[in-house]
Amino acid sequence: MYSIILAFITAFLLTFWAIPSIISVAMKKNLVDEPGERTSHTRSTPSLGGIAIFAGTIFSIIMWTPFKYFGDLQYILCAFIILFLIGAKDDIDPVLPYQKFGAQILSALILVFVANIRITSFYGIFGVEELPYFASILLSIFTILVIINSFNLIDGINGLSGSVAAIISIVFGLWFYQVDKIELSIVAFSMTGAIIAFLKYNFTPAKIFMGDTGSLLLGLVSAILAIQFIEMHRYLEDTTYATLSAPAVAVGILIIPLYDTLRVFTIRMLRGRSPFSPDRNHIHHLIIDSGFSHMQATGILVLFNIGIIILVYQLQDLGSLKLMLILLVLGSIFTLIWFMAKRRRQAV
Repeated sequence: MYSIILAFITAFLLTFWAIPSIISVAMKKNLVDEPGERTSHTRSTPSLGGIAIFAGTIFSIIMWTPFKYFGDLQYILCAFIILFLIGAKDDIDPVLPYQKFGAQILSALILVFVANIRITSFYGIFGVEELPYFASILLSIFTILVIINSFNLIDGINGLSGSVAAIISIVFGLWFYQVDKIELSIVAFSMTGAIIAFLKYNFTPAKIFMGDTGSLLLGLVSAILAIQFIEMHRYLEDTTYATLSAPAVAVGILIIPLYDTLRVFTIRMLRGRSPFSPDRNHIHHLIIDSGFSHMQATGILVLFNIGIIILVYQLQDLGSLKLMLILLVLGSIFTLIWFMAKRRRQAV
């Protein structure tokens, strides 16, 4: 337990200490994110906060993970570094989409083939239990890519992606501690410490954004924790901390990034556009366009995410398929509320 607490404190202090220097350098070198039609900020703001998050997280993991637990963490850190490099390059000098996606695929391949982080069972969803090896590989890579990009997509208003990622990492980190997976708990709480330090500078009025460097790392860590959470339930059936409907519970914990990505991609494709084409259809945009501030929108979405986490734990005995359908319905209702609120405000 002490190593987990120390990992959190170390990541917090290092990130908190590093950000002012990064802001100063970014302003001097004009490495800022300018306001635009789709952006929600109104002034030039540095977008290199992810560098501090990365530094705090990776330093803390290496510092406090006991050697006997380190295991496949070396491969996880390799995946971190790949996304850090492409994210930092994109934040300083934008790269082509295929280059960024290629780095994500490479990171996913390392995790799946070398670190063996993959989903091997459907846990009875659609009557499927054990997955064939090839299907397991494809599903795992797809899951990692979806979660990585989902955090990139919700990183549109102050405090949102960081707050959601902090909730996710705390929930998973506590669970991994309970099942004695100390190395994964350290990963989770190292990222939590770094995020909380960053949020001090990201809450309105934001002094810095995390940029792709930060959102890609948050997505990657969340993907690792979610897959390991699901996979470990193959060996925890008779323990106190086993969770029924593990896949659905994992989706519930990640509800904001996953549901918003599914909804936005679906809308774009139905309109004959690329799912990656930018717009202002995200849930946080709907809430802001309904008259709420950045921090109010972030608070609403964070409370919704927490509420869903509580709900999925309460309803886990329903089974993964039923629970996922409930999540889809609740997400749709939640979105409809804010869509109607936006329409009413525009009609006034």
